[in-house]
Amino acid sequence: MELWNHIYEHFNPIAFHIFSLPVHWYGMMYVLALLSALYLGKFFIKHDKIDLDKANLDVYFFYVEVGIILGARLGYILFYDTQTLYYLSHPWQIFNPFRDGEFIGIRGMSYHGAVAGFVLGTYLYSKRYKVSFGKLMDLVAISIPLAFIFGRIGNFLNQELIGRETDVSWGIYVDGILRHPSQLYEAILEGLGVFIVVYIYRKYKKFSGELALVYGISYGLFRAIAEIYRAPDEQIGYLCCDAITQGQVMSLAMSLLGVVLWVYFYAQSKKVRE
Repeated sequence: MELWNHIYEHFNPIAFHIFSLPVHWYGMMYVLALLSALYLGKFFIKHDKIDLDKANLDVYFFYVEVGIILGARLGYILFYDTQTLYYLSHPWQIFNPFRDGEFIGIRGMSYHGAVAGFVLGTYLYSKRYKVSFGKLMDLVAISIPLAFIFGRIGNFLNQELIGRETDVSWGIYVDGILRHPSQLYEAILEGLGVFIVVYIYRKYKKFSGELALVYGISYGLFRAIAEIYRAPDEQIGYLCCDAITQGQVMSLAMSLLGVVLWVYFYAQSKKVRE
């Protein structure tokens, strides 16, 4: 385990350079995540005989990708960044990949902001192309989870979102401190775990959009569990008791909202069935 424990000391987060621009492993994992979600979407349209046009899925993919990028970046600035007022007063700096003339990429993305951007992108697409909003949400609910595996592996390779201190034998040394490889825990819980829940539940779906709510509920719970092993954002720290993080609070709020919406829409669908 010695090599594994000290993997960061021997691993370069930059895969290669294109001229002078560095290409990070994280960026490559992000691309793989997007492509896998698109492929799985097309697969489930065919496999589950979903009444959606695969030809327009590429257009939908563009809508949600723009929404995700905008939402993720703005969400980070609003909820996590310590320079929120600066960015709001200098909006052209939000997506500036350079700092002091050096290319550093765009750093700081929020999952919960990405969800909001995704929902907005889906809504705009559904209105523009007259497609059922619920059907689109359900398709994405089963297509996205496995893509999270690539995303979290990217976080691990990029040496970010590090875990809390530990003494477990499989821990990773970060700046001389042994920590949980929490990014990999999240890959399993938020990726594989959520996928299994949604995949199984899809056979019991009773109303359009239900899988999206099941996804939101299960993701929030699994993310809250994973946050037990993840160090809090340095600029925020723990919210209370030296244990509760902002990510846990937002994830549990997401699950609670999902439960409330599920109860409401289930009751509405039951009235229609009766």
